[in-house]
Amino acid sequence: MENKGTFFAGLAVMAGLIISGLMLPEAVKVWKDSERTVTVKGLCEREVAADKVIWPVTIKVVGDDLQDVYSELSDKNSILSRYLLDGGLAKEDISVSVPIVSDKMAMEYSTDRIYRYLITSTTTVCTRNVETVLELMHGISELGTKGIAPEQNWEYRTEFLFEGLNDIKPEMIQEATHNAREAAQKFASDSNSSLGKIKSASQGSFTIEDRDSNTPQVKKVRVVTSVVYNLVK
Repeated sequence: MENKGTFFAGLAVMAGLIISGLMLPEAVKVWKDSERTVTVKGLCEREVAADKVIWPVTIKVVGDDLQDVYSELSDKNSILSRYLLDGGLAKEDISVSVPIVSDKMAMEYSTDRIYRYLITSTTTVCTRNVETVLELMHGISELGTKGIAPEQNWEYRTEFLFEGLNDIKPEMIQEATHNAREAAQKFASDSNSSLGKIKSASQGSFTIEDRDSNTPQVKKVRVVTSVVYNLVK
């Protein structure tokens, strides 16, 4: 009786092995299919206009009498402010820095002593009226007729910024993802496969840069998404 039970138990084990053997190729096929993927990148670029500008305008005044130099600087700053206000800017768009005074007589190694004092003052425009600032920048040379020669401040250069990224992010991500899917679909078609579900995806960082060196007020916004798709037969 015991031998008979052992026989049936062995028979059951053998049957199980046979069934597993028959199912194994299909299981391996499914596993291999799940490992067949394609990784694609989707790009989206847009050109946008800067929506904010920071424009520093520097005035320098020289002389031997400190009081006269300060008075001349005050007059020139007033003329500059009037030019900016008449050009369409608001008072809150304009700020004037504390003047920086250099006394060349107090500089031990200074050899350029035609004038004793040099005062530098920077008026900074910070506004979203970018077009207005562009017009003012183009016409600022007219201040020369009033004895004012504004200088480019190489330490604080004019900055054109784009701060409306959040408004265009969703559409750009959608477009980049769509472009990635088109690339994946083309790859699947060329490899005689079908495109399956997304296995994973990652959104790259957005970058904002000048379109070119001549038009810093025009920005190029760029994002790249990376998507991994499953491929199925």
